[in-house]
Amino acid sequence: MRLKKSLHLAVNIFVHSKLRSWLTIIGIIVGIAAVVSIISMSLGAQQQLESRLGNLGADILTVSPGMQRAFGGGFGGGPPESETSSTSSEAKNLTARDIIVLKSIPNVKYVMGQVSGTADITYSSKTAKNQRVNGVDISIWKDITTEKLSSGRFLTNGDMYSVVIGSRIASSVFGKEIPLNSKITIEGKSFNVVGILQDDSTIYMPIDVARTILEDVGEEEFDSISVKIEDVTLANQTVTDITEKLMLSHGILQEKKIDFTVTNPSAMQATMEETMQTMAIFLGAIAAISLIVGAIGIANTMFTAVLEKTKEIGIMKAIGTQNKDIMIIFLLNSGLIGLVGGLGGVIIGVLSSTAINTLAGISTSTAAAGRPGGFGFLSSSSVVSIPLILGSLIFAVLIGMIAGAIPAYKASKMNPVDALRYE
Repeated sequence: MRLKKSLHLAVNIFVHSKLRSWLTIIGIIVGIAAVVSIISMSLGAQQQLESRLGNLGADILTVSPGMQRAFGGGFGGGPPESETSSTSSEAKNLTARDIIVLKSIPNVKYVMGQVSGTADITYSSKTAKNQRVNGVDISIWKDITTEKLSSGRFLTNGDMYSVVIGSRIASSVFGKEIPLNSKITIEGKSFNVVGILQDDSTIYMPIDVARTILEDVGEEEFDSISVKIEDVTLANQTVTDITEKLMLSHGILQEKKIDFTVTNPSAMQATMEETMQTMAIFLGAIAAISLIVGAIGIANTMFTAVLEKTKEIGIMKAIGTQNKDIMIIFLLNSGLIGLVGGLGGVIIGVLSSTAINTLAGISTSTAAAGRPGGFGFLSSSSVVSIPLILGSLIFAVLIGMIAGAIPAYKASKMNPVDALRYE
């Protein structure tokens, strides 16, 4: 029997058992949709993590006051923000002396202290409150920053009352575009916008000016110190050297009394990726349960179809249809159920991952990771690739055919005389 004829008969069985088939297909749809949405969001989260850490720079170490947890913030271009019991809200203990100490450590190329805080920004008679402001050393900042310019230039020596602003502030905060060389007012002082950064929401200005504008910023202390290293492969050793030198500088003899934190993006990336992979495996296992239920449904549907078509099977065998042809017909029927369920699951999976991201206030990309506004394990854009779609469809068809293999084999081995007598 030709494959085309077998496929025609398989479709005929599928069409004439609509309700039962669609109830089975729903189980496959749920399982495939769960798998597609979970994998797409996991891939999006992983690409976002790589993008954020790539923007931060694997060669940039950050020293911040207070003993912080490993998952302190700092991926938006500013200093880390800890959420621990001992944080940088305590008395700041990073000073110019620490910068001198850090410059003497091997593998250290640049060292820059910075201060940060929030301030009210006014432009075109509109005021935006509590916008993030960073004060940087303008003689080093362009060499150590990983931020990219959208237009304009970085701060240079002589830019006393000039600022570089993030693109989000330039385009959306005031409801209108802030062009280059515009004047903005920060806490009553006028500044000239000389540069606009890509995908950022921070305002950068000379550190000496920032100290006069921001509250709770001393004359010599820093909120964080950025350290650019020459050889990334020696990052861990450099972190150890920094810790030892600063402990000695601060007069600390016991590690449990350390009053600063050294953040290594490379180590953080490995930890976060491992955590996300574990989460993806856990969620994938939950989705697999739905697929197992769907496979059981397909097997049940195929056993019922074999019983309903027993007499037809006997007739086909009586007129010379071979066992392998009977088996192919029912395998194609079960594979067709899996294919339809897979198509529905892919569509619903893509739509559900999009809906989840939309509800979370983040963008979705079906080709590559976008550039979301927040950072977190589940706060990411979805990545729905062609291999994911094709893999899901192939997997759904295989599930269907595997589940239908035993019923198909049973149908092929029927005795034609017994089958013709079946009522």
